Amino acid sequence: MSYFLKRIDGNIWHGKFSSFPDDLVTHAVSTRLGGYSAKPFDSLNLGLHVGDDAENVLANRRKFMATLGFELEDIVTPNQVHGDKIFRVEEIHRGRGSKVYADSIPETDALITNVANLPLMLCFADCVPIFLVDVENRAIGLAHGGWKGTLNKIAAKTFHAMAENFGTRAENCLAGIAPSIGSCCYEVGENVQQVCATAFPKNPELIINRNGKNFLDLWSANKVQLLEAGLPEKNIDVAGECTCCNANFYFSYRAAGGTTGRLAAAIALKED
Repeated sequence: MSYFLKRIDGNIWHGKFSSFPDDLVTHAVSTRLGGYSAKPFDSLNLGLHVGDDAENVLANRRKFMATLGFELEDIVTPNQVHGDKIFRVEEIHRGRGSKVYADSIPETDALITNVANLPLMLCFADCVPIFLVDVENRAIGLAHGGWKGTLNKIAAKTFHAMAENFGTRAENCLAGIAPSIGSCCYEVGENVQQVCATAFPKNPELIINRNGKNFLDLWSANKVQLLEAGLPEKNIDVAGECTCCNANFYFSYRAAGGTTGRLAAAIALKED
């Protein structure tokens, strides 16, 4: 299994997991390249909530989604709040949040669906995108794992929601932990360390001490919780790319000092 980047027309790039069957899902992580937005949102900013010109964001969304075979109006996206609410998306939700931020699925940090050709999209700038694909029952999930969501085990909770709604079994579920800030860059304070110790009492290695500073390993924390949920290790793919180290290619909230655009993670089921 591996994560790779593929250049598409118009300098759009797709970050993809080779472990996800091409005949089952369409998916991609965006980069910051190939869009219309001006600095500091340059250039493929896909977030409507960061202060960028809305027309530029909509043009960016149209361009990116077209490379996946969808229209702007197809997108379903939530208002992410670093919580653990999971929402089941149906056909009636098509277009929610695609053009107007206030129309997004409210206060939600993970989406699941078994509806074909209905693209789910979440936005990121250092937080962890977590893809889930049920290869047996044809269902998908997409979760937003910042430190709060990760330590509240949103990846595992999204899998459990898929199990409850679609009958997803761990051995049939593939997971992709996409690019985000790595433990190389994600320094955290004592409060986050304490929450991590409570959430993962058997995994002190998730906090890494270097030169008197402490760093959180979000990638491993998401992998550990999926293992705890029963997914085989071979089913979990970790991209291993740090958005902060590669801020010329990805948007990074920390590298930019708080004002920047947003990447998107998007996934849709194909027709059976």
